[in-house]
Amino acid sequence: MLAAKAIKAARRVCAFTGAGISVESGIPPFRGPGGLWKKYNPDFIEIDNFLARPEPCWRLIREIFYDFFGKARPNAAHTGLARLEQMNLLQSLITQNIDNLHQMAGSSVVHEFHGTAGRMICLDCHESFAAESIDLTVLPPECPNCSIGRLKPDFIFFGEAIPEPAATNSFAEAELSDLFLVIGTTGEVMPACMIPVMAKQNGAVIIEINPQPSAFTPTITDIFLQGPATQMVNNLLTAIDKPD
Repeated sequence: MLAAKAIKAARRVCAFTGAGISVESGIPPFRGPGGLWKKYNPDFIEIDNFLARPEPCWRLIREIFYDFFGKARPNAAHTGLARLEQMNLLQSLITQNIDNLHQMAGSSVVHEFHGTAGRMICLDCHESFAAESIDLTVLPPECPNCSIGRLKPDFIFFGEAIPEPAATNSFAEAELSDLFLVIGTTGEVMPACMIPVMAKQNGAVIIEINPQPSAFTPTITDIFLQGPATQMVNNLLTAIDKPD
């Protein structure tokens, strides 16, 4: 398998994941057929709207990101990437996802480009807290530290900047890595989609795993493995395990 040989021969490998890798864990994508934005108006995570109307926004945030997403567990694609890291064949992982499934699966070097639902931050005192420690029965939830501040999930809302150090670290990987493993992303969300493009411009081999061609496929992809993430990652691991 050409992709397996390329990974074993690479000096530094970075995985770049999007919503598609978590679909098989029961988390729908945000865009496209069956996407969350077909069911919900995304205004509730627009920062100015959230600040002006915290209670109705928080009701939807709790319903989607904690009552629903909170039940999701890592699938074989997540655990497969963690195994690649354990085999020293994957040095870092950049994810656009906020679901914390890569860490739950065992990946340790994860750059959360859009932040995470696993933490909450107080917009007044700026303390952060594990989301599971926050009582969401009363909305908006109260800051455990200052008691007056407004808590917000620690992922980016529309109108906010990409968090640091994730932004700097992610673009640094595009300069350092000589192979990018792109999984489950359409390649349409800015500025995240520029990371694999930059990696390609710096000479990296691009291996893409997606059920359908993406914006990356005809432009920067060198090896396209078409199919569900769990199946393709498993096939890749099987090929890697075979002796040369």
